[in-house]
Amino acid sequence: EVVGRTVRRGGKVVIPAFAVGRTQELVYNFHRMIEAGELPRIPIFVDSPLAVNASEVFRQHPECFDEETREFIRADRHREALGFDLLTYTRSVEDSKAINERDEPMVIISASGMAEVGRILHHLRHNIENPRNTILIVSWQAPETLGRRLAEKRLEVRIFGEYFRVRAQVATIS
Repeated sequence: EVVGRTVRRGGKVVIPAFAVGRTQELVYNFHRMIEAGELPRIPIFVDSPLAVNASEVFRQHPECFDEETREFIRADRHREALGFDLLTYTRSVEDSKAINERDEPMVIISASGMAEVGRILHHLRHNIENPRNTILIVSWQAPETLGRRLAEKRLEVRIFGEYFRVRAQVATIS
């Protein structure tokens, strides 16, 4: 629902996510929902070197998936849970920066999960003041973190020492 509304507005969904576990859960569920026609076919980016590495470990060991996921893999045209034609894993700084130069609807999953460090700060800085966009909080946020301030729907937040008005929609899914 959140992604669909954002896409209809022409916006981006920016998700601060933990690199190990949460990112892979999100990728699998986006893959499953896109294949089922529950989500529009939009680009999805995983922009965190650690998340890319962790995803590769998961992809190399499908025997560790539960039966539901193994069944999905058997039926899926891509034959995997964490890889499909709309998904891009980015490692380089140049590829990361290029994501923010794009203007079409997309999903950006980036670390850190509490939005304190990492590439997510750049994605937030570039997208937080655009009312077409959504910042999607998908896990518990510790007190005094940027992620918590976003989840609390503060009107203004500080990123890299600079204040930004939060004009993007902020949604929380626990």
